Amino acid sequence: MSQPLGVILAGGRATRMGGGDKALLTLGEGCLLDQVTARLSPQVAGLALNANGDPARFARFGLPVLPDSVAGFPGPLAGVLAGLDWAAGQGAETVVSVAGDTPFFPCDLVPRLLCAAEGMEAPLALAATSEGRHPTFGLWPVALRDDLRAALEGGLRKVVEWTDAHGGRTALFNEAGDPFFNVNTPEDLARARAMAGGGP
Repeated sequence: MSQPLGVILAGGRATRMGGGDKALLTLGEGCLLDQVTARLSPQVAGLALNANGDPARFARFGLPVLPDSVAGFPGPLAGVLAGLDWAAGQGAETVVSVAGDTPFFPCDLVPRLLCAAEGMEAPLALAATSEGRHPTFGLWPVALRDDLRAALEGGLRKVVEWTDAHGGRTALFNEAGDPFFNVNTPEDLARARAMAGGGP
């Protein structure tokens, strides 16, 4: 299997942070998106960002910005679909998704997802910890993009409902702490800054 492309999911509305782009919140010497990009880039063959609204606000990252193709903010699967459509145009077979508000995910995320999906005709796997599955961190097959589009247009919103229907597997991460800790609130942001060594 060829190296997957990567898509960073930043299409949510960040209601618990008061709106705006969580991915652009300051972390360390940059922002959340800088950290996420630095972690994912070495693991994939190319990278895009799923975000809605004016793409110019992400111009400095030099990434293709992919809006949801399904209206109404239907959740992360819409971002995955945007990534799969982009990947199809690049001739890629798979995409790995990560959340734009999760700056400390494992540096070996992609190889472990690929390992979990080994031998599958349509490679599909989600990251998991002892807390359960993390549905924004997954390996997705371009071959199923039209099936996903039909499911979304039919009202499906739950990621695991779709992955389970297609025999999706899990890649278990037993690292100390929470490698998939994400920034949802101002308190989370303060914790992330402390974890990044930037103080409060």
